[in-house]
Amino acid sequence: MFNLFRKTPANPNVKQDDAQTYRVRVRTRPHGEVVEFRFTKGAHIGVDDDGSYLFRKPVVSPQHFDRGELLVRFDRSYRVTATEGENVDFIPVSDWE
Repeated sequence: MFNLFRKTPANPNVKQDDAQTYRVRVRTRPHGEVVEFRFTKGAHIGVDDDGSYLFRKPVVSPQHFDRGELLVRFDRSYRVTATEGENVDFIPVSDWE
C-alpha cells in the first residue's frame, strides 16, 4: 500500500561482485574503446560533502589514449544513486556477456 518494503532497483550500469566490490565498464566516445574499473568500499570510494559516498576516476583508454572521467554516486547505505560520465558512455551490465 505505501511501498514500505519495496526494494530499490539496482543501477543497470554498476555490477556489485560482493559486499565490498563493484565493477563498471565504459566506452570512450572518440574511438569506442572499452575500459573496465573494479573498485572497493575500503580503498576507492570516498565521502562527499553531504555525507554520501562517491567514486571518481579519470579514464584513459589503452590504445588511443582517449581521456574522460567517470563518477558513481552512492547513498549512505552504499546503494548506487547515479552514474555520470564525461567523454564516456556507460555500458549496461546486461550487455557485458
